[in-house]
Amino acid sequence: MISSEKKIGDSKIISTELVLPHHTNQLGNLLGGQLMHWIDICAALASGKHSQRVCVTASVDRIDFHQAIKLGNAVTLYASVNRVFKTSMEVGVKVFAQSFKEGIKVHSNTAYLTFVAVDEAGNPVKTIQAIPETEEEKRRYDEALKRREHRLQTRSKKD
Repeated sequence: MISSEKKIGDSKIISTELVLPHHTNQLGNLLGGQLMHWIDICAALASGKHSQRVCVTASVDRIDFHQAIKLGNAVTLYASVNRVFKTSMEVGVKVFAQSFKEGIKVHSNTAYLTFVAVDEAGNPVKTIQAIPETEEEKRRYDEALKRREHRLQTRSKKD
């Protein structure tokens, strides 16, 4: 049986990838599209783990590129559901690039995505509420509502 609420901490996903030559551009930096793919997969896993359903990407708010990621770096992605609305949920992903050779680990990217839980026919369904516990989770929970309101305002201006 599926619960009506779940702690945010119970749905976190950590994924690590190695930047190989076929992931890079001519400068030896990780391709943005490759990173976006890894972010989408990690966020999909977190939303699916939280909702106990298949979740599909509804939107990508933004992906901030703070630091280039180089060939040979380990890329660790931390995904967490920030807040659940009715059928949608915001997932935040923090990305860190690490050079084992140089002993350096940097926060390279941040992304916010919206996922929707769907049934077997692909129709949106109400999903499990997210309960924040830590101060950081509560902050992200509150900020997710502000980002959602901004998304909805921006969308209505385009219509």
